[in-house]
Amino acid sequence: MALSAKKWTLILGVIAIASAAVAAGEAYRIQQIKAFNAAISKGDPPQTDKQSYEAKFAVAYWQAKNGKLQEATLLFSQLNDQGTDTQRSAVQFNMGNIFFLRGLAINGTNMTVRDQTEYLLTQAKTAYQQSLRLDNHFWDARHNLDRVLTMLPAHPTPGVGDSDSPGLIMGNIPVGLP
Repeated sequence: MALSAKKWTLILGVIAIASAAVAAGEAYRIQQIKAFNAAISKGDPPQTDKQSYEAKFAVAYWQAKNGKLQEATLLFSQLNDQGTDTQRSAVQFNMGNIFFLRGLAINGTNMTVRDQTEYLLTQAKTAYQQSLRLDNHFWDARHNLDRVLTMLPAHPTPGVGDSDSPGLIMGNIPVGLP
């Protein structure tokens, strides 16, 4: 049974309308993604995809960057059980940076904060190690873990002799601030 020209025209017309609708939807989604990326780049809360992993990560990142470390730690902790291994590695890395920066901020202010500094640096060490378990190729986490290990007292690094000090080549400043 052959189709008439009217039926072919109707079928092709429906396909064209459906294709145009899909293309319009995709164009709208691209604009949403551009707006999301622009807001994140500026440090503003996004207007779209507010509950997405990326939006929550960006909010936590900007809170940490603006000195709201406790809030950022809480948000990163909520993200820790979600996402891919690479995303969770980035979360652990940023949590390590928060602990590291807090430890550096109070380190040396007086002797009474020594235990708190050691606790924060130990938390940073644990976070960096977890980051590396999730993504073994994360070189910034390796670098920061090395910095933390050189700063922790009474916990010798295995295999490092008395004359070797892996922290002397580079400063104790962490890479990739949160």
